[in-house]
Amino acid sequence: MGISIWQLLIVLLIIVLLFGTKKLRNIGGDLGSAIKNFRSSMKDGEAEENEKADSNAPRVGRDNKEDDVIEGQVTAKHRDTHV
Repeated sequence: MGISIWQLLIVLLIIVLLFGTKKLRNIGGDLGSAIKNFRSSMKDGEAEENEKADSNAPRVGRDNKEDDVIEGQVTAKHRDTHV
């Protein structure tokens, strides 16, 4: 008991007759820009959360103004032979 293609076409024809193609085009454009703005707001919100998380991370350094990078290489592994 689904909706057939003919029923959908009749409903679409009635909507076009009631609102007109120009009004429907405006509604479609408004809906598209609303979705676009919503997506960009979501991305901005995620970026702000990431910035807050990064700023709350502890910093290494004398004055907490610079991040120090420790570089090195493991030259030997020591094993504890005492059992």
